Amino acid sequence: MEAKAPKKRGPKLMPERTEAPVVDRSVAMSNALARGSHSLNLAEKRILALALAKTDSIPAADLVRASREGWSVRLLAAEYAEAYEVDANTAYEQLQASAQSLRGRGWKAQMGYGRRNSPIIREGNWVSMIEYCAGEGRVDVAFTPHVAPHLLALRSQFTTYKLKQASALRSVYAWRLFECLKSWETKGIWSPSIDEFHAAMDAPESCRANFKDLRRRIIDPAVTELHTKDNMLVEWEPKKAGRKVIGLVFKFRQDPQASLAL
Repeated sequence: MEAKAPKKRGPKLMPERTEAPVVDRSVAMSNALARGSHSLNLAEKRILALALAKTDSIPAADLVRASREGWSVRLLAAEYAEAYEVDANTAYEQLQASAQSLRGRGWKAQMGYGRRNSPIIREGNWVSMIEYCAGEGRVDVAFTPHVAPHLLALRSQFTTYKLKQASALRSVYAWRLFECLKSWETKGIWSPSIDEFHAAMDAPESCRANFKDLRRRIIDPAVTELHTKDNMLVEWEPKKAGRKVIGLVFKFRQDPQASLAL
């Protein structure tokens, strides 16, 4: 009788080490990734943030192993419903759909500079596999080892925030601007070139070609939403060379009059 081939095992399921509500857990990623291009819509952004929150308080040994082999995170419809204030059936439908689309999405981050001061760009996929079961109300998402240096065991140059700080946002542009600003939180100012801002927002071509569209569709709505939903005061202005906009300057802080419980 021919011997059966050993069953291949997927990335190990990441154990949880905290009983804190998922909305009170932290989402963390490297500054390079926070400021880079994610190519995600709002639903995909939600599932990614939930998965990162589920890795909060993980022991270092498990993080090191996961960084070598990849890792899997189990997302429950009940947790998604709690975090994003939707009913259980909607939560599972959104979980499954966004996990499926996330499998085809990539990330891009600048990793420094090479010769002649040219930027070094690294690209990769977020996940390698998903597994879902409607009867159990869960979706397992397996991350690739290549993204691990940007998400696991971060010791310096990283961005972090509580999931509940972003979960109320209804625009992916507001969420992306929020992450970029948080990555510069210690300085309270972010001064990207216009090309860097386009990349960070995954701005559509029409907004890249026309600054008025960029302001109307992305900047102004995102700034307004960060104030109304997250009590963040953001002032911004364009940097110009003649009549051409070459960059932006964002100055930001939490509204001292607000009572946001973080």
